[in-house]
Amino acid sequence: MSPSQTEQTLKQVFGFDSFRTGQRQVIDALLAGRSSLAIFPTSGGKSLCYQLPALLLDGLTVVISPLIALMKDQLDFLTSHNVPAARLDSSLNREETLAVHDALHANTLKLLYISPERLGNERFLRSLERRRISLLAVDEAHCISEWGHNFRPDYLKIAQLAKQLQVERVLALTATATPQVARDIAAGFEVADQDVVRTGFYRPNLNINVIPCQAIDRDELLLRQIKKRPPGPGVIYVTLQRTAENVAAQLTAAGFETRAYHAGMTAEDRHLVQEAFMASDQMIVVATIAFGMGIDKADIRYIYHYNLPKSLENYSQEIGRAGRDGKTAVCELLACADDVVTLENFTYGDTPTVEAVSGMVAEVLQQEDLFDVSEYQLSTKYDMRILVVKTLLTYLELEGVIQATGSFYSEYKFQPQRSSQQIFAQFNEARATFLKSVFRQARKGKTWFSLDVDETSRVIGEPRNRIVAAIGYLEERGDLIVEAAGVRKAFRMLRRPEDPAALSESLVQRFQLREQQDILRVRQVLELAEHESCWTRRLLDHFGERRDDCGHCGRCMGQPRQELVPAQYLPPTDQQRSEVAALLEEALPALQSARQTTRFLCGLSSPATTRTKLRGHRLFGVFESVPFHEVLQLVQSNGQ
Repeated sequence: MSPSQTEQTLKQVFGFDSFRTGQRQVIDALLAGRSSLAIFPTSGGKSLCYQLPALLLDGLTVVISPLIALMKDQLDFLTSHNVPAARLDSSLNREETLAVHDALHANTLKLLYISPERLGNERFLRSLERRRISLLAVDEAHCISEWGHNFRPDYLKIAQLAKQLQVERVLALTATATPQVARDIAAGFEVADQDVVRTGFYRPNLNINVIPCQAIDRDELLLRQIKKRPPGPGVIYVTLQRTAENVAAQLTAAGFETRAYHAGMTAEDRHLVQEAFMASDQMIVVATIAFGMGIDKADIRYIYHYNLPKSLENYSQEIGRAGRDGKTAVCELLACADDVVTLENFTYGDTPTVEAVSGMVAEVLQQEDLFDVSEYQLSTKYDMRILVVKTLLTYLELEGVIQATGSFYSEYKFQPQRSSQQIFAQFNEARATFLKSVFRQARKGKTWFSLDVDETSRVIGEPRNRIVAAIGYLEERGDLIVEAAGVRKAFRMLRRPEDPAALSESLVQRFQLREQQDILRVRQVLELAEHESCWTRRLLDHFGERRDDCGHCGRCMGQPRQELVPAQYLPPTDQQRSEVAALLEEALPALQSARQTTRFLCGLSSPATTRTKLRGHRLFGVFESVPFHEVLQLVQSNGQ
């Protein structure tokens, strides 16, 4: 590809006269047929690195991103510039989904945006296998690293899937990667050292400041800091949903245009908050961690952290949403050590019990050489969150015990949109006969037909893949409305360890190591708050970037070092100790281990407590402000 074509596309389609730092190096690698890793700061121009090559390469570019808002914003821009692009996600209605499938079938799309979860849809994968994929772009690529701050087991499957789909090149993108995480990403996607492009995280217009405080003073301090500054759009990050509601109510009462945003709100309400924020020049959003991901608002003037972020990676990502217009923005952390208890308790609560790990490992090892499992059923049976189940299965893959072979649904429900005769008439005799045999196995309900795919395959003697492909094809044509149910993960047994107990113990240790690392990440945030010199330089050090003092953070401007007041909490009273003893005597089925009981007392939900409706119990969360390990000792001292 000639440089003139690249620059011409940059100017004519995207309206830019020149590339930003790092963009040209990434794009040149891709156009030369090599994979690349782009580590650019938030708003550093990552999207252009796949949008421009997509227009110059033959075939389809697939973009994997967990951020629906980012997909929508980018699609609005691309379609307004006559670029054939589309997205597939859960927010599309049936007509919109069919239109995307039609465009895929006609090979008229250049870019297709999907979520990572879409890769678990076997009908969609069968469709992708028929396309030439010239480029796979993976956003939030740090999720591939087991030791990163936001490990997502499904991301490990993307590298394997790229080979299965015969993807010609991969672009991995992230705004937060330590040197170790960057090495993990490059290894996963086979990116050569010279094609890892890191532009640096330093943003000279971000003024970082830290104010040590105690929880009792925090509301007044926040209000005082907001009042003394000129109005402007801002985000206040908090840890808990109820904190978001409380702080938003207080600021609204003080006369500020303020809205809360958290996962407990409906999707429609969250969308309304986003739309209002984008349109306002002074609105403040009080939000949990998810807000801001994929939202491209250039004039955010203030980022406040009411609570400590759970890691320096999260902190860097969140403050990176400020000042994208290049103008000065203030990033202020109200540092209270009391937050450490909440953050650490969340981490401890995710670590599975020894009994759960050994039980699930034993169940997996008892399977046939080719087997499948339901993550939901395993989650319920062993009282582990779905993400923890996924992680444990991934660890077994990393140990070489099992190998994932794909995901599938055990059942499909469908509604015909035309008569069976009309559907069959579209095909030759052999294919029509095959479809008739499939339809005969479907059970008719009031409005839906249900089809057990494996049973149908056994009865009619046809491969499962052919049946699934046929259902998917009829859906793409608009002949059927299809819903899948009973997702299952398929695996191949690679080896059966001679000592299952030793394997289980090593996996427990792996979870405990991850727990320790997550605790360390919280401690690194505390260390930043108490750091004696330039805050900006200390943050950049974490990401492997070396530079002098910034000259404009609070520390550089003369704010002296101040140690945080240790976390304040009330230890369990004698009355509470008696109530815990009485609870253990009840021997509730959902609280069979000391760790399960501790999670319950600290207010950390699990599949078992949710299923048995124990969240309404008067002792649920009674020790939510007490360190997990202290509550665990109390429970163990009572004999559990």
